[in-house]
Amino acid sequence: MNQKQSVAFHTLGCKLNFSETSTLSRIMEKEGFEKKDFNDLADVYVINTCSVTDNADKECRQIVRRIQRKSPDSFVVITGCYAQLKPKEIASIPGVDLVLGAAEKFNITQHIKTLAKTTDPAKICSCDIAEVSGFNASFSQHDRTRTFLKVQDGCDYNCSFCTIPMARGKSRSDTIENVVKNARLLAAEGVKEIVLTGVNLGDFGKGPDGEKIHLESFLDLAKSLDSVEGIKRYRISSIEPNLITNELIEWVASSDQFMPHFHIPLQSGSNKILGLMRRRYKRELYAERVALIKQLMPHASIGVDVIVGFPGESDEDFKETFDFLHSLDISYLHVFTYSERDNTKALEIKPIVPINVRNERNKTLRNLSYMKQQYFTQQHSGTSRSVLFEAYNKDGMMEGYTDNYIRISTPYRAEWANQLVDWTI
Repeated sequence: MNQKQSVAFHTLGCKLNFSETSTLSRIMEKEGFEKKDFNDLADVYVINTCSVTDNADKECRQIVRRIQRKSPDSFVVITGCYAQLKPKEIASIPGVDLVLGAAEKFNITQHIKTLAKTTDPAKICSCDIAEVSGFNASFSQHDRTRTFLKVQDGCDYNCSFCTIPMARGKSRSDTIENVVKNARLLAAEGVKEIVLTGVNLGDFGKGPDGEKIHLESFLDLAKSLDSVEGIKRYRISSIEPNLITNELIEWVASSDQFMPHFHIPLQSGSNKILGLMRRRYKRELYAERVALIKQLMPHASIGVDVIVGFPGESDEDFKETFDFLHSLDISYLHVFTYSERDNTKALEIKPIVPINVRNERNKTLRNLSYMKQQYFTQQHSGTSRSVLFEAYNKDGMMEGYTDNYIRISTPYRAEWANQLVDWTI
């Protein structure tokens, strides 16, 4: 495959995937590829997949079919979590040429150079996830005002519903020194806000091989980043309730750079279901964390992940979750409908919740989320908060977020792009 070819990327899933896709794009551009929009015709299409839900798998297949119709001679590469978990399944999708597992993702250009479009089954370059070690730093750049900076990967937890440890391997992280270096590089590029991302961020400190300990903690990382000149804002993408320490909450409350915005997965408000999920906390601990955040930062935004329809979740268990969430001083919910994933312990749990009941529970919690979000925004009506506006012009409008994650939309003004503006809500 010659060098002067075009490549287009599509990302499914989490912020971590966005940071990795952006890095893959830079790797390929350095090798002479021209980056195209995914809707344009390109010689190579790269799909970075997720496999948290069944939907992500289906979406991947649909995208490949769309490429086949639009550009049947283009080279199609699938990487990401779905590629690591089910390489043979992906290789059998008509139109797919190359499947790259977790260890080979960042060697993409070497693999593409040696392959040509054929009607043969896709080539699989993958390995057992237990063999995956090393840490590949990555960050999104030039894509948006906020940059996602990956500082940790993998997970040592064994939640009964989750495939991520099987897709990304054991917990491992970057060094503080290297993260700070990347933050300075981003600051020099004009980036104002960094979102720290990882699979299990609070577990930061394990070495690149997942074993060696840096003797560095996530709190140490936060303190080191706070002194980087040029970066005005940091956000913590998501952190487990058992790993968000009182010291970290107190640090964020005292910091000018770390935003009063937390995203803390709950998954269920029922201790019975949390036990079946193999989560490492009870709801009482979660309530304590929320209470401390609100005590120190009454204006803070708190987002919550929750799963509905988990096996064994009775009407009473769901009501317990609803009532618990209703009672918490939180700002919004990310609601996931449980979907069965191969090789997970949750498949052994009975009874199974019917799909229509799962969907109904999802709708109920999404309505609660809407009410929570409206209430949180109304609480700040008339107050002035700092907004970082994004450069994107969408039909004459621009958007930005306050420090505490309230979305603001206003007519586009070029001089406000990537600038912090004091805004009365």
